[in-house]
Amino acid sequence: MSWTQVIDPFNNIVLSALVAAIPVIFIFWLLIRKVKGYVASLLTILLSILLAMAVYGMPLKLAAASAIHGALYGLFPICWIIIGAVFLFNITVESGQFDIIKNFMASVTPDRRLQAILIAFSFGAFLEGAAGFGAPVAISAALLVGLGFNPLYAAGICLIANTAPVAFGSVGTPIIMASRISDIPEMAISQMVGRTLPVLSVVVPFYLVILMSGLKKSLEVLPALIVSGVSFAFFQWFAANYLGPMLPDVLAGIASIVCLIVLLKFWKPKSTWRFQEEPPQTLDTKLHYSAGKVFKAWCPFIIMTMFIVAWGLQPVKDALNSIGIIKFDVPGLNGAIQKADGSPLVIKPFEFNYLSAPGTAVLFAAIMSIPLLGLTYRRGAQIYWSTLKQLKFPVITIACVVGFAFIANNSGMSITMAVALASTGALFPFFSPILGWLGVFLTGSDTSSNALFCKLQATSADTLGVDPVVTVSANASGGVTGKMISPQSIAIGAAAVGLVGKESDLFRFTVKHSFIMLFVICILTCLQAYVMQWMIPVYKKTGALAVDEANVSTGFTYLLILAVALIIVAVSVVWINRKKI
Repeated sequence: MSWTQVIDPFNNIVLSALVAAIPVIFIFWLLIRKVKGYVASLLTILLSILLAMAVYGMPLKLAAASAIHGALYGLFPICWIIIGAVFLFNITVESGQFDIIKNFMASVTPDRRLQAILIAFSFGAFLEGAAGFGAPVAISAALLVGLGFNPLYAAGICLIANTAPVAFGSVGTPIIMASRISDIPEMAISQMVGRTLPVLSVVVPFYLVILMSGLKKSLEVLPALIVSGVSFAFFQWFAANYLGPMLPDVLAGIASIVCLIVLLKFWKPKSTWRFQEEPPQTLDTKLHYSAGKVFKAWCPFIIMTMFIVAWGLQPVKDALNSIGIIKFDVPGLNGAIQKADGSPLVIKPFEFNYLSAPGTAVLFAAIMSIPLLGLTYRRGAQIYWSTLKQLKFPVITIACVVGFAFIANNSGMSITMAVALASTGALFPFFSPILGWLGVFLTGSDTSSNALFCKLQATSADTLGVDPVVTVSANASGGVTGKMISPQSIAIGAAAVGLVGKESDLFRFTVKHSFIMLFVICILTCLQAYVMQWMIPVYKKTGALAVDEANVSTGFTYLLILAVALIIVAVSVVWINRKKI
């Protein structure tokens, strides 16, 4: 079977684009009507198949095969990463070690301004990188309320602070999704986003404290604001540009926490600032745990970081792929679709790199952490099963959204919309972050927004002669500014602080700040596209995974070094347990 794409089925590109956009409009309409995400995504994928057949003439067999191909990529590696990250987080909570982490964070300073930076910004970013899915806002906001913050301020501040890390959330899932959809390498998108968001990261601590206490009181903690913002931005930039998309939030969050704690050993604000009217404090701010116990509580995330750093090295990937990778074509899809110009549409085989996938690194970290945290593997298996049940609906949603994206790409719907958007000319880079913002606002997920729009962003940029990595990255960067006003995020924040029924108050608290930050990203994207092109990384389009035999032996050497480092961490935890220090 061979079928040729149709780009302008109505011989009017505007009309054709409006029709092509019907599935996107449909899923947004369903979400606005508060239809559950997995139901909305299932209905959308069915509508997109019907539209591809009825308007674009795509055979049912090709439309179904495209949906299956996309769903497979949604399940692996995207959901595989998310499941591993949430599993690791759940192990830490179940073992009681997360209570130690929370007590440690609450004990650092009594000043509300510094608590907001430390917990909402730095700790929230770490949680976003380690788990995502609402954990940063829910946990950080609840912590702040326990410390005596006004509930509305606690939730609002955490939602605004969550802006900087969202693009690298859940161990880099949004960036990995953007790469799978756009065929631009993960590293290139990571680098581009890592050269955009640090601008916000430096500013966000100032923004939060000015919002809380005003400019004059903010200047009293200026050293802390500089240390927190600059350290976070530097490590976010460094990790995104040199380590990949999986670690920027984790490393930047931890670095910001450590740098601020070190600063507070040598410097204190002249006065301790609190809100004029505060609810009762319910959390004990005295640290009840030794340095050894604090280290043990953090060790799952330290181990995860070590695994991910190793897995990000190309020789390690080659070594693991040499013993564990499966590739196959989706039946009936390869070579069956022709572009409008008659050239074949290249469709990569599905690559099941079950050993070198980043989700496997996170899973290995969780498996190693189970006995170190005092749990049995039987209990660990129960937690894993609970995690799967916890994430069953997000998994369905992601698989369907990616399936829809592949139908739109293979049928030509994405190209139709891209050609229409290209008519905005030189202004398109300004509008590209707005697409990401809209996607996150309505879906609540930068990952889902990237699945919906990144191919469209790349195709539109190609049509205009703009480097597509700029607009694809802008989709992720612009999307983060929509997270604070997403109905899902608002609902999580309200529930965490006991404001159920007052979600509108929280929305009004954050909406202005969402637009301000979005405008900054829009301007920055335009500058990157036309003026500051030196910021754009050099890259090649992604291809099929290949094993470099010369790297294999080096990769196994690196894995041996990793094993030694992990043994040192494990022995340290065992020694702490025995000595009870």
